Amino acid sequence: MGWQKIAILLTMVQVVAAQAQEAKLPDFPRKNVARTYHVDPSWPKRPDGLNWDHVPGMFVDKSQQVWIFTRTTPPIQIFTTDGRFVRSCGTGVIGKPHQLKLDHQGNVWVADQGNHCVMKLTPEGKPLLVLGTRGEFGDDEHHMNNPTDMVVSPQGDIFVSDGYGNNRVLHFNAKGRFVKMWGKLGVGPGEFSLPHAIAMDSKGRIYVADRNNARVQVFSQSGKFLAQWRNILVPWGFCVTARDEIWVCGSGPMGWRKEDVVLGVPPTSQVLVKFSTAGRVLEYVVVPKGEDGKERPGQLNWVHSIAVDSKGNLYCGDINGKRAQKFLMVPAARQATRVK
Repeated sequence: MGWQKIAILLTMVQVVAAQAQEAKLPDFPRKNVARTYHVDPSWPKRPDGLNWDHVPGMFVDKSQQVWIFTRTTPPIQIFTTDGRFVRSCGTGVIGKPHQLKLDHQGNVWVADQGNHCVMKLTPEGKPLLVLGTRGEFGDDEHHMNNPTDMVVSPQGDIFVSDGYGNNRVLHFNAKGRFVKMWGKLGVGPGEFSLPHAIAMDSKGRIYVADRNNARVQVFSQSGKFLAQWRNILVPWGFCVTARDEIWVCGSGPMGWRKEDVVLGVPPTSQVLVKFSTAGRVLEYVVVPKGEDGKERPGQLNWVHSIAVDSKGNLYCGDINGKRAQKFLMVPAARQATRVK
């Protein structure tokens, strides 16, 4: 038998063996475990004449209404999660909006960067309390300098990230009296370079978006440093869900910075990251970045705020994109598919 015939026989044996091996493979199920999001381009249904500019703040309340904080008139606009317009408020009250939250009693809290203060408002937008000295900047217990965000504990204590002009966190009691402050410019634990947002979980731990240091820092309410999550993203805004999932919006981590330029401006990418309270990354969502003036639905351009509803849908507010968008959560497919 020639070598050609031997080669052909060997090939046939290999094919038969492979077919036999393939026949022994189990017919096992595999599930699609990926969770995805897609934009709802029809959300919300804005009435004629209701405009947006920069959207630095968004919040979903207990009634599943979406509060949009925008640098136009009126600055506070409220929609249902299905996009129906509810009402607006805040005209003539706020200088330059930066962030907005509701406390456990339904009061509205706003960081007014333009007036160097944080204000407590009624749900109708009437001022109840001012922290800091309205219209004056400074770095003592009575003044702020371009504050960025605030969070209120169930007991009513208020924590403020005093971030653009100062690099610190301020603590006030429920009556608005100064308690303490911590932080200074730097890169060490408990130091900040532009604390841009602040949040609190159900255990009372405080999370600070230390933007120029590309990290999230975690503290006790007394200001004790607990942990830091570094070089995952440049954090811009926070949202904490009822399940203590920490959503952070911002830009991809950047290892360079021009002098006197805020890190992440302009952003190279747009990311939404969900953390556990221990700092474990649970989801990392990369969203296409839009081009100024040419943004398409589903793109983000200087994403500044994030909110989450009870169904897991995401809401994001842009600065350059000048809009709010809803991203529908698409759960993983539950029906198993067979691999043949």
